[in-house]
Amino acid sequence: MQAQDLMSTKVVTVHMDTRVTEIQAILQQQHFHHLPVVEDDKLEGIISDRDLLRLISPFIGKVNEQPRDLDTLNRAAHQIMTRQPITVSPSTPVEKVIDWMLNADISCLPVVDEERHVLGIITWRDILRSVRSRI
Repeated sequence: MQAQDLMSTKVVTVHMDTRVTEIQAILQQQHFHHLPVVEDDKLEGIISDRDLLRLISPFIGKVNEQPRDLDTLNRAAHQIMTRQPITVSPSTPVEKVIDWMLNADISCLPVVDEERHVLGIITWRDILRSVRSRI
């Protein structure tokens, strides 16, 4: 089995200048945990919901909110993304995908072609669904 057999192909991406407020809205509305960041249709980075949890101040909307708390919402994707994320090709064996996830302690891998165009994304949930369907 290969990455292309398990990957989700309906991948929503954001651009380098997409603001945190829009990224946050996409993640919440679509129930995603990761968003690839592209420029000229090529993968440049990835943002996870955990990145946003670390970035966004817990004081937003509270009585003790400060201007600096709101400033985090105006940051652009390129300022918060993980650059040069680990990627796999469609033909990467699933065993290798699992090894990458375990060894790098990551929960998703973008699937890209030779030019780094995003073809899909594979998450640990995709792997578990596949295992579950075979039990």
